[in-house]
Amino acid sequence: MQALKQQVDEQTRQLDSLRKLVSEQEAALKGLQRAVATEVLATQRGGQAGAAGSGPQTAQAAQAPQGAQPAADAKQAEGQGIAPVGQAPAEGENIGPLSVARVLELPGVLTQRGMFVVEPSIAYSYSSSLRVSLVGYSILPALLIGLIDVREVRRNTWTAALRGSYGVTNRFEIEGRVPYIYRSDSGVGREFLEGSAQDVAVFNGSGSGIGDVEFTARYQFNDGGTNKPFYVGSLRFKSRTGTDPFEVMTRSVPGLHGEGIQTDLPTGSGFNGIQPGFTVLYPTDPVVLFGTVNYLYSFARNDVTMRTDQGDRYIGKVAPGGIFGFNFGIGLGLNDKLSLSFAYDQASIAKTKINGVAAPDSVTLQVGTLLIGGSYRLTPTQNLNVTVGVGVTRDAPDVTLSLRYPMSF
Repeated sequence: MQALKQQVDEQTRQLDSLRKLVSEQEAALKGLQRAVATEVLATQRGGQAGAAGSGPQTAQAAQAPQGAQPAADAKQAEGQGIAPVGQAPAEGENIGPLSVARVLELPGVLTQRGMFVVEPSIAYSYSSSLRVSLVGYSILPALLIGLIDVREVRRNTWTAALRGSYGVTNRFEIEGRVPYIYRSDSGVGREFLEGSAQDVAVFNGSGSGIGDVEFTARYQFNDGGTNKPFYVGSLRFKSRTGTDPFEVMTRSVPGLHGEGIQTDLPTGSGFNGIQPGFTVLYPTDPVVLFGTVNYLYSFARNDVTMRTDQGDRYIGKVAPGGIFGFNFGIGLGLNDKLSLSFAYDQASIAKTKINGVAAPDSVTLQVGTLLIGGSYRLTPTQNLNVTVGVGVTRDAPDVTLSLRYPMSF
C-alpha cells in the first residue's frame, strides 16, 4: 500500500510538471506566432529580416515568460513520450524585423525595442499650373470689360531629409525628421486685352534652407498576425523652422495684377501643426493591405504682416485650413529581398481664413496621388526604397520621385 501511494505521488508530481511544461510551451508558441507574423508583415511591405546576433530584445519577445525549460522537466516529458509543442529560439537569435522600411512613407511594424533606424532620403517634385483671373466685370457671358491675367508657373522642388526613429518598446517608437529644401519656380505672365496677347513678365524665383522639422510618436495597440490586423496610432508635430512665407519679399510686377510674386521662395509653411493618425495593416498571404486616416490642424497666427516692396502690409490673424487625408494600398513580397507596394493618397485642404473670414483667393484643394513603390534589401540591416508618385487631380504635383536608404543599428 505504501509503495502504491508513493507511485501515485510521483505520478502527480510528473503530471504537475507536464502541465507547467505545456503552459510554458504554449506561451512560447504564441510568441513565435507573433514574431513570424511580424516578420511576414515586414517582408511583404519591404521590411528587413532580422540578423542573427543583433540583439536579445526580439528573441526575448518570442521566448516563454519563464525562460528556458529546466532540463529535469524536459527529461520527464521525454520519459512520458510527449514532444514539446514549440521551442524558444536560442539567446541572441533574432527572428523579427530590425526595422520598418516605409516604402510609401506610411507607418508599418514599429521599430523593435532598443533599435535605432537612420534613414537619409532625397525627393523631387515637379508641378505646373495655368491660372487665369478676370480683372474687371462682364456684361454678357462673352463680353468682358477689363483684363484677363494669365500666369503659367512651373515649380521644381528638391528635398533632402534625415529621419531617425528609436524603438522605446516593441509597441512604441519615437521619430524625428529634418528636411533641407531647394525650390525653383519659373513662370510667364500674360495680359490679354482687346483680343491681343502680350507677354508682360517672365519671373524666376528660388529658395533653399532647412524646412519644417517634424517629431512623431507611434503606438501599436494590439498583437496582429496572419489574417489579424495591426492597429497603429500616431501623433505628429510639425514645427515652423523653415523660412516663413510672410518673411520673404513679395514684389509687384508692372502689368501683372494680383498679389505679386516672390523671387525668394519660402522653405516652410509658416505655421505649427499637429496631426493625429490611425493606420490599419492586414497581412493576408501573400499580400499586406494597409490604410491610414489623418487630420492636420495648423495653429493660427495673430498680427501677421507680409513683406512687400511697397512696405510691410498688415494682414492680421491667419488660420490655415485643416487637412483631412487618407490613403490605402497593397504590399506584395516577391521574395525575401524584393517587394512592391501600390497605394493611393488623398488630401483635402480647406480654405484659409483671414481675420475669421475665408480669404478671397482661397479655395478648397483636392490633392490625389497614385503611388508605386519598390524595396530591395541590400543587407540584413539596410534597404533601398524607391517611390514614384503621379498626380491624378489638378492640385497635385505632376510627378514625385523619392529615394530612401534606411539603416538599422
